[in-house]
Amino acid sequence: MNTRMLGAVVFIYLFSAVLYLCYMAFGQNRRLGQIATGLTALGFATHTVAIILRWVESYEMGIGHAPLSNMYESLVFFGWTTTLIYLLIEWRTKQRAIGVFVMPFAFVAMAYASWSESSDIMPLVPALQSNWLLAHVITCFLGYAAFAVASGLSVMYLIQPAGEPARFKTAPGAEVAGGRLLPEKAVLDNLIYQTIMVGFTLLTAGIVTGAAWAHYAWGSYWSWDPKETWSLITWFIYASILHARYMHGWRGRRVAWLSVLAFGSVLFTYFGVAYLLPGLHSYAS
Repeated sequence: MNTRMLGAVVFIYLFSAVLYLCYMAFGQNRRLGQIATGLTALGFATHTVAIILRWVESYEMGIGHAPLSNMYESLVFFGWTTTLIYLLIEWRTKQRAIGVFVMPFAFVAMAYASWSESSDIMPLVPALQSNWLLAHVITCFLGYAAFAVASGLSVMYLIQPAGEPARFKTAPGAEVAGGRLLPEKAVLDNLIYQTIMVGFTLLTAGIVTGAAWAHYAWGSYWSWDPKETWSLITWFIYASILHARYMHGWRGRRVAWLSVLAFGSVLFTYFGVAYLLPGLHSYAS
């Protein structure tokens, strides 16, 4: 049941991303925006129930554990966290245009999980049988999701021309006064900074809980496993971005470009390490 529900979520996120695109293309029509948000909320609710069902089904199989133990489950959780953060930002800012640049992340994660990874519920290896699993994985993937949203916001910032923001001819029922196609650059700049700060804080918590878990499981806080090394590299990259903003006043396009490039490090930490570098965190093995 959980697999069928998660398969439906793939298409719900696809349709919501398309609707957000239509919302922008047709002059930010209020009705289209409401339908897009409603569909995203429906997908998120279905997504949440499916994760809970998968958790319950693992207990019914006698191998009960949180559904966070393999590549399929991590992709499902990444899609869930990305949608959660997006919905919170939309609720806070009332800027539905952001969905055009964020919801594709959730769709791609769910599509890849459903069509390329095994959905079997497997027992945990002894090292993963710990309460640290929840703390470590949840904080890390919430951090990854925040960085994904920051990357989408950065793309929005970069595609805006210099000077006046891009505008369109206001359509009947338009939701945005003045015909502004994308949020103002100042708004996007602040959102990029805020999401990077949230992601950095969560990634820090993920590294700390991971070190504590490693000590519990293997007797060492740090072993320079490829995942640990690349997590640290990613941490330093985002720390440098925040340092540049705090200490040197970097804003605008420079920070936006750094955010997009930094997300490449996140993707390698997640996928590259899993498939290319053998180690304790290699899902592929």
